[in-house]
Amino acid sequence: MTVSPTTSPVRIGVLTSGGDAPGMNAAVRAVVRSGLNSGAEVYAVREGWLGAVTGADLIEPLGWDDVSGILHRGGTIIGTARCSEFREYDGRQRAVHNLVLAGIDRLAVIGGDGTLTGANELRAEWPEHVAELLATGAITTEQAQRHPALLLAGIVGSIDNDLVGTDMTIGTDSALHRITGAIDAIVSTAASHQRAFIIEVMGRHCGYLALMGALAGGADYAFLPEAPPPVDWPQRLCSLIRRTRHAGRRDSIIVVAEGAIDHTGAPITCESVREALREHLGQDARTTRLGHVQRGGTPSAYDRWMASMVAVAATDELLAAGVDTEPVVIGVRRNAIVREPLMRAVEQTRHVGALLDDRKFGEARAARGAGFQRSLDLFRTVSEADPTVAPTPASRRIAVLHCGGLAPGMNTAVWAACRLGIDRGHVMLGVRDGFTGLLAGDIEPLNWGDVDGWNGRGGAALGTNHHIPSVDELPRLAGAIRDQRIDGLIVIGGFDAYEAIQRIQDHRGEHRDLQIPIALLPASIDNDLPGWKMSIGADSALNVTTGALDRIKQAASAHRSCVVVETMGRGSGFLAVLAGLAAGAERVYLNEDNLKLGELSRDVDAMRAAFAAGRRFYLVVRNEAVHAPYPTQVLARLFASESAGQYGVDSVIIGPVQQGPDPTPFDRMSATRLAGRAIDFLTEQFAAGDAQCTMPGDEISGRKMRPLAEFTALVDTAHRRPVDPWWRHLRTTARKINDRQRS
Repeated sequence: MTVSPTTSPVRIGVLTSGGDAPGMNAAVRAVVRSGLNSGAEVYAVREGWLGAVTGADLIEPLGWDDVSGILHRGGTIIGTARCSEFREYDGRQRAVHNLVLAGIDRLAVIGGDGTLTGANELRAEWPEHVAELLATGAITTEQAQRHPALLLAGIVGSIDNDLVGTDMTIGTDSALHRITGAIDAIVSTAASHQRAFIIEVMGRHCGYLALMGALAGGADYAFLPEAPPPVDWPQRLCSLIRRTRHAGRRDSIIVVAEGAIDHTGAPITCESVREALREHLGQDARTTRLGHVQRGGTPSAYDRWMASMVAVAATDELLAAGVDTEPVVIGVRRNAIVREPLMRAVEQTRHVGALLDDRKFGEARAARGAGFQRSLDLFRTVSEADPTVAPTPASRRIAVLHCGGLAPGMNTAVWAACRLGIDRGHVMLGVRDGFTGLLAGDIEPLNWGDVDGWNGRGGAALGTNHHIPSVDELPRLAGAIRDQRIDGLIVIGGFDAYEAIQRIQDHRGEHRDLQIPIALLPASIDNDLPGWKMSIGADSALNVTTGALDRIKQAASAHRSCVVVETMGRGSGFLAVLAGLAAGAERVYLNEDNLKLGELSRDVDAMRAAFAAGRRFYLVVRNEAVHAPYPTQVLARLFASESAGQYGVDSVIIGPVQQGPDPTPFDRMSATRLAGRAIDFLTEQFAAGDAQCTMPGDEISGRKMRPLAEFTALVDTAHRRPVDPWWRHLRTTARKINDRQRS
């Protein structure tokens, strides 16, 4: 095929290779649509490198509608396969030949380190292959001149989360959902029979899934490749289980990574763990190998919006690249795009494997990143927390309460705070119904067994409400703190909680008993609090919202229709923006935008044009606090009145169901991490004789907690939201892949 150098647009190829991962379809969709909106042509290279080597109909153009309706689908619609021919020089030359014939010299490659290594090898050899193909007459001089180099952008798709340089890889979060869901299901039957279960998870030689699954699932023990236990691990494991059983726990969950070993390098398998329990505890444990269920199924909300974000960045990278541009892998760090030299990331990843082979386990953990070691330390602290620590006259009394709206993960935070606090020798107290309960003295001790099983439960077992103590109530509040001998306070909640503690801080000089250290933990499905990327509950609410949008789209697919969906969020557009991106909404309206009639008029015209061109469904998402004159029902009636009979219009208000799910793995891990910070902070304050009011520190500065006095400068108090939310840039991502540009 001869390509005209003057009339042909840039052509981008997209391929998925290696093991499939949930979220790959979101990445493919984003490459296709952002490429088309930028004026490029986008081709699918089907079945991975096999498609490049085979050519013909395995390399074909993709249009806008070809990637419709795939966001919720697991796997990869363009296929993936092993290809032994690609490992050989001749096979790679056939791949170059087929790509050049198709006019493709830019590739968005989605896969793991093996896939990316193969891509870089092809890139390095490309000029040599082109020269040889030209010499044999397989391609024309014009084609050789048009395609002198292969330009690459790598996107990591792997449930193992083993690539150095990115916080998360596509598919990992979804796999954690499967693992945590399985642990939750197993816990119920394990507790019924007072039985131990051993669960094997995937991850090859990376223990991320095992570690985070154990942390989120509240497991007793985890065996990881990076942290092998000493040779006497059977005795240690059984001693820990015996101790928790004596404290009232009815189940025991042990997570085993498929590459787990001990310090001698001997494999630790489900069978060896089972034998240890049989020998030292006299228990016949049950074994569950989750297998490929971890890789399948619907991708989580995170794996959709993150995959979309990195794929748009990869497409932009390819479009801006020149012949001498070095290939990069696109990743994320703190929810922002990062670009790493492709082979440096691959080499660093393989270096971790070499460290494990050499039994340099500390260096291997460090190479995984600081977050891995922090999570490992946290898991060990929580799982090994001693339930038998008896309070002494010197023990400090820490009260825990909720304030504000319900957020999934509140129970997890109480569970972790209670376990960690008791382990430190503190007396933990639970306050019923927020500040109302504190004023009324509705407080009771929380023992280790009292919170058993709370880590995965939705709701708020202690209760919550929006009451903020008035200035007139502060003397009573001080009296309650004095009467209950409360030495420190952990307050878990949203904007109401922050405002309540600000009021206490402002007036504590008038009431000596209010002068105690207070740790605030952000819990809000609105994600409207500054200083912490994701409040407790926000990820859970986002997944419920995204799932609801999926079902609405499926139900509406039977007829031509537009559906206007209202999410919660008050003055913050977080839920609307990210759910709209994850579910593929054509329009998203936010309180932040101050919706105008002119914008609505343009959107009505675009909607009519879309249906006239064959569209069958149109999704509009608005957050509940959009400009008052245009509530959900008014928007629906407006769109219906302008439809000219081409389509029907419905409206749906999702409502409090967004507050009600069991917490996601991310929310459980985040709540546990924050609770650990709070206990550390209060313990340090007691030792120093100080009484600060703090909120979580920002992740960039490294401060675990920061003064509450900084709160006001970071928020728009009139609208109760952050001044500069991190997710704002995702609106540009959404426009590039959901808003079809027409010439």
